Amino acid sequence: MAFPKDFLWGGATAANQYEGGYLSGGKGLSTLDAITGGSHTEPRMITYKTKDGVIESCTRDQALPEGATGYIDSEKYYPSHVATDFYHHYKEDIALFAEMGYKCFRLSIAWSRICPKGTEEINEEGLQFYDDVFDELLKHGIEPIVTINHFDIPMYLADELDGWSNRKVIDYFLFFCETLFKRYKDKVKYWMTFNEINFLRSWTQIGIHNNDRQSKYQAAHHLFVASGKAVKLGHEINPDFQIGMMVAYIPSYPMSCRPEDVMEALQFNREQEFYIDVQVKGYYPAHKIKEFERDSIVIKKEPGDDEIIKEGTVDYIGFSYYMSTVSSADPKDVKYVGGNQMPAVKNPYLEESDWGWAVDPLGLRISLSSLYDRYNVPLFVVENGFGAVDKLEEDGTIKDEYRIDYFQKHIKAMKDAIELDGVDLIGYTPWGCIDLVSAGTGEMKKRYGFIYVDMDDEGNGTLERSRKESFYWYQKAIASNGEDLSK
Repeated sequence: MAFPKDFLWGGATAANQYEGGYLSGGKGLSTLDAITGGSHTEPRMITYKTKDGVIESCTRDQALPEGATGYIDSEKYYPSHVATDFYHHYKEDIALFAEMGYKCFRLSIAWSRICPKGTEEINEEGLQFYDDVFDELLKHGIEPIVTINHFDIPMYLADELDGWSNRKVIDYFLFFCETLFKRYKDKVKYWMTFNEINFLRSWTQIGIHNNDRQSKYQAAHHLFVASGKAVKLGHEINPDFQIGMMVAYIPSYPMSCRPEDVMEALQFNREQEFYIDVQVKGYYPAHKIKEFERDSIVIKKEPGDDEIIKEGTVDYIGFSYYMSTVSSADPKDVKYVGGNQMPAVKNPYLEESDWGWAVDPLGLRISLSSLYDRYNVPLFVVENGFGAVDKLEEDGTIKDEYRIDYFQKHIKAMKDAIELDGVDLIGYTPWGCIDLVSAGTGEMKKRYGFIYVDMDDEGNGTLERSRKESFYWYQKAIASNGEDLSK
């Protein structure tokens, strides 16, 4: 058998896309509470108030004016406010996860539910909510996998401190981590510090107003220091904690065997591996230091930062894998398609989803093998999935054979990576195991789940849960420990 007996089969979600209850139980505002919905062609927008009191909006990756603050416009729809309402349905949902046979469930904790402003003020009702969730999971024999911070920051820290550009946020984050580690030290074993750390780039995710490269890399340094401190702190509180990092991994192939294309692919892959290098190897790679020198980027460090990063290396690499891309030395001569948080170059050898994401199962085996060869630490595929429009039939069924086909091929790729390449793989938590709001577009119609949730792009629906055909397929796959992948 390829998969180890203790392999962690499960599913993954994020608080801002799934939890809802955005002001319930003492929760404070998050940056993502001020992000509207969008579509494949229409971007999600930040609504904000200028320092002169004017209400404006911009795309979620644009820079905000100095002094601008997040603003909730009562005339607009914000998908995160209700999402698919795990806050009020967690017992029902966890029972469905248990029915599928989950060994684990990856979720994130809303920072502003625990610390409403992100400061050292604690909301006990928020802590109790997660106590209840963890207790419910453990009752069903499901291991919680916790992402400490997933794509947002308390709005107060963004508005008042300019988010992660301000070093003070490191201390606030450490207070948040310490609160979680001590409260849940006997309930949670597996943690990840930041979700897709290589995609943290704007006010939306890290609260910074200025999006130039100097600002983004300075914020990234603060994230690295915060992660290093969190790993060390967590191990002191409970030596059995397994604390990992999380990166969006999108392997890039050269468009051709022309050396210039190969170099472009090397540079593309280096940019994501930089974030892994720092958190696994414990230092900035030489090529990045040279890049900073060429581009006059100066990372302001305090004494001891390098030691903190070195001492706070992670126990495992968590990563998302949805697609691959292609690199060319002549970018004007290629065709671009959709992608995870970024446009991607079309690969003529691969099919794409309706949202333009390349479907590349072999790319997952390639990613697992290259990452394990490079870092030699355990790996965890914490996101992987297929966004599609699902049809609810008159008899209540959802026939999503396309999703089954996607997972069948990707699980086979993981099996090959373990059995043939010797990769140490901890587990697999497909993304959006239950329908939730798309991070990229804010849509509900772009569905990922094994469980259908009755909600549309405007927030209309009963929130009733229904099992898709993929629900029963994944149930069988888990029961056989990945051996029976037949349709």
